[in-house]
Amino acid sequence: MATSVDDLLKKALELDEVERARLVAELLDTLQPGALSSLSDSEWILEIERRAREALSGRPAVPWDEARRRIEDSFQRK
Repeated sequence: MATSVDDLLKKALELDEVERARLVAELLDTLQPGALSSLSDSEWILEIERRAREALSGRPAVPWDEARRRIEDSFQRK
């Protein structure tokens, strides 16, 4: 992430829960429909069911640190 985004995130995390929720809602409202996903609703349902089956089977999940690193890496590639 760019330094300015890191600074903004740090400040946003200092907000109380209600203010953070408002900020998220306002930011999401600025995105084009479908900007967050290329999957249809039915594809998301299938993906959620697949993940739920994996979780219930006891398959180890990706640790948060690794998941966060992957997410940040995907933003840097765009």
